[in-house]
Amino acid sequence: MSKIKTYFEETTNELVSKVSWPTWQELQGSALVVMTASIIIALVVFAMDTAFAKLMELAYQMVNNF
Repeated sequence: MSKIKTYFEETTNELVSKVSWPTWQELQGSALVVMTASIIIALVVFAMDTAFAKLMELAYQMVNNF
């Protein structure tokens, strides 16, 4: 039981005194970067999916015309 207590004491000590937490501005900046990157990646995936769907539609039309 003493090992568990020691573990929690050391964990709390590390989180309070040794971890450097970001400021509110840094956190907002990082969140904005993540949201922007997510939107860009989603748009790229959407464009690739749409292009592939059109390409497959064209290929099926060519096969059906023979």
